[in-house]
Amino acid sequence: MAGEPLITVVGNLVADPEPRVSQAGKPWVTFRIASTPRVRDRQTGDWSDGEPLWLGCRAYGEYADNIAASLTKGMRVIVQGRLTQRSYTDNQGQQRTSLDLEVEEVGPSLRFATAQVTRGQGRGQVGGFGGSNNQPQGQSSWGRSGGNGGQQDNPWTDSGQGGSGGFGGGFDDEQPF
Repeated sequence: MAGEPLITVVGNLVADPEPRVSQAGKPWVTFRIASTPRVRDRQTGDWSDGEPLWLGCRAYGEYADNIAASLTKGMRVIVQGRLTQRSYTDNQGQQRTSLDLEVEEVGPSLRFATAQVTRGQGRGQVGGFGGSNNQPQGQSSWGRSGGNGGQQDNPWTDSGQGGSGGFGGGFDDEQPF
């Protein structure tokens, strides 16, 4: 629905994303994250883990393929999406409620890791997170192969038009518009 607010959650993937295919043959993916706040005890001044928020996440189409190829269990991610709620009955007959995110955006948190983005070459191409400079070529700091086989394919570098940046010829005093 239009006009629904987006929320942003930072958390860790609790399992590898599960790629799926709908009956119509369209790809989609599900994954779960846990976001645990740090809470300070006012009496002692000590910090401890608070109550975790568990969220199921869903994404569709080519986006689902990119997520499945790029993210793995344990990664700290930033997820933005529309919060949904569903009720169901569990195996023991108990009524349960689940919070889920319809994913709009997702990416790695760079607070405790590095990532190199690999742009897809067009529709159907998978982009992923490649390696950092201190990793073997093609191997990411999270143990996954980069989508470009280890080649340096940075979309933000010079595009052959001169200058030092990838934004239409570099950074100089001349405005491109």
